[in-house]
Amino acid sequence: MLSSAVLKHGTACLFKRSSCSRSTSTCLCNNRWFLQHRRRQHQHHQQQQQHQKTMTSAAAGNSGAREAVEDRLESISNHSWVEKLNPDPETDVNAPNRKSRRVKSGHFVRVQPTPLKRPALIIHSKKVLEDIGLCEGDESSETFVRFFSGDSDAIPGMKTWATPYALSIMGQKHTSNCPFGTGEGYGDGRAISVGEVLNPKTNQRYELQLKGGGQTPFCRGADGRAVLRSSIREFIASEAMDALGIPTTRALSLIRSEGGDVSNRPWYSASVEKQVSKQLNEVTVDDPRLARFDASEREAIVGRVRAQKRDPDTMIQEPNAITTRVAPSFLRVGHLDLFSRRASKPDASPLQKQELEMLVRHCYFREFSEENDSWSSTAPIEDVARAVLEKSAAGIAFCVAEWLRVGFCQGNFNADNCLVAGRTMDYGPFGFLDAYDPAFAKWTGSGDHFAFAAQPQAAVANYFTLCSALSTLLKGKEAEGNVLIETFAKTIENEVTNVWAKKLGFRDDAPSSSKAAARDLYDETIQDLLYRHRADWTMFWRELSNAAPDLISRKMSAKEAFSTFLEKKAFYKSTFSEQEIEMWTKALDAWIAALRTSGENESTAGEIVSRMRLANPKYVPREYMLVEAYEAAEVGDYSVLRDVFKACCENPYDEGENSKYYGLAPEESLSKGGIAFMS
Repeated sequence: MLSSAVLKHGTACLFKRSSCSRSTSTCLCNNRWFLQHRRRQHQHHQQQQQHQKTMTSAAAGNSGAREAVEDRLESISNHSWVEKLNPDPETDVNAPNRKSRRVKSGHFVRVQPTPLKRPALIIHSKKVLEDIGLCEGDESSETFVRFFSGDSDAIPGMKTWATPYALSIMGQKHTSNCPFGTGEGYGDGRAISVGEVLNPKTNQRYELQLKGGGQTPFCRGADGRAVLRSSIREFIASEAMDALGIPTTRALSLIRSEGGDVSNRPWYSASVEKQVSKQLNEVTVDDPRLARFDASEREAIVGRVRAQKRDPDTMIQEPNAITTRVAPSFLRVGHLDLFSRRASKPDASPLQKQELEMLVRHCYFREFSEENDSWSSTAPIEDVARAVLEKSAAGIAFCVAEWLRVGFCQGNFNADNCLVAGRTMDYGPFGFLDAYDPAFAKWTGSGDHFAFAAQPQAAVANYFTLCSALSTLLKGKEAEGNVLIETFAKTIENEVTNVWAKKLGFRDDAPSSSKAAARDLYDETIQDLLYRHRADWTMFWRELSNAAPDLISRKMSAKEAFSTFLEKKAFYKSTFSEQEIEMWTKALDAWIAALRTSGENESTAGEIVSRMRLANPKYVPREYMLVEAYEAAEVGDYSVLRDVFKACCENPYDEGENSKYYGLAPEESLSKGGIAFMS
């Protein structure tokens, strides 16, 4: 067994958490949202009817496209998972495999999706369509819409399946919330893979998976569906992360049911929200109980009170939808964790040990080799396992550090939500920072261990789980695994340091001493000020980028730059005392001094701002933007969804036109249930 001391060392705090309170906010009247909703319903009723007519016409009048989509997908299909790995031997006797059950062996269960009624395509990604080997226009065909809404009969040559995996949280194996108490009920509960394709032009392999495709043996009693709200969030987040340059699963299409498919989901009622908001707003900085604190401390305490999370208080009915997500593979740490547990039992059978080795070899083939590379199938298993661990370490470390760069919090970073290759996936309780808080997470169940600043520690814990799973296959067994974990902890430390250096304008090839100075400046000074003064993560870094040329060229003093670029644009705090302005003046002066020490000067001011703008996006999909998109979509208006897609998923770093999405988030988005937090 791997040393828990190594895990503890690896997860030692990579961030200094500020002692300041969380961000504060005030709520707006819920009536505004209600009135907007009704106006959209009235104004876009005709637009919805026209959309339905267009979809019907396109599907009915494009029989050639229908045949082309079917022929194209079947001709490029190449189902390595179901052809190279073992099926669950009890698949046939449990057909159609849409009820929760123990899956005791095998790498997959054959299960067909459950089609949506009257499916309608809402949006698709042109780039992903091309990546997988289809052509623009294919998405409008009846076959495309049928197949990617769960009707697998539309393309009979494609194969469909769901996979089992294990659950580990922060390095600890869990079976308690498995319905069978054994861990044999975890897996793809509502995600169904509907094929693999091999693009003949690029020789790139992609797996296609329906999120919300219906019940599987791993649904654990749930309905296997996704709703329009969550599907829009997943689609936008997937494509936005790719546009931001962060490894991620992609989104091909978003299809909704217009035939009455609905699910009940827990959510936040307007009446309770109004009551809670009123109670929380009664706590103000003038409260006599706070008299012994200074102004900043009082504001921080009030912010902490108003930002309290709470669980949903009602059930609502929402329309079903399916997002088709795409990736080279969806191979999770949890997959290898499960098969290692089976193979490591005292009474493990030769088949269970063989299935672990098969999966490790397949993992390398799918994620880390060229398509025709046969090394992973012939090399000694100890070499393949070592290679998987080394390459996985680099991918996970880079990916998670990049999350910090753009203010992304995954929210539920268990080992089963961690892809071996280091690729973002499972856009459920995710969120992007508005007001900076190291403890930020959207999900009410995230806890401190999955908070924004704790994500590197969670990554180390997931890598610990991966090393534990493969340690029995390594030459040096547990000792070799322990060394790999220690190396990974250093790797992710370096990646985080690189992120802060990039955000502060340092060159990629800057001396290590300069990068270390950038890290110290962030950890010791900037982070605390961001937290204390309620800085907006995206606005602060982007406006700092704009201030850089004038500061480095000495056209402005630090105090002038703070007043011009930051004070009124990048903070939710309304006023600053002279003492607080002086804090920022010293921090900005220290930053410019560090840049000069690394070799920057007036002649490189343009290069600094270019680097910073490439490291600090102008647009990310904030929750209030997603709320506006899915609320409008519920009444048939997809224009907001398209606007958000354009801003966040096409050129999020470009200056471009002055979009309405560049600015501070509405105050209510910092405290309102369903926006500031969710379950």
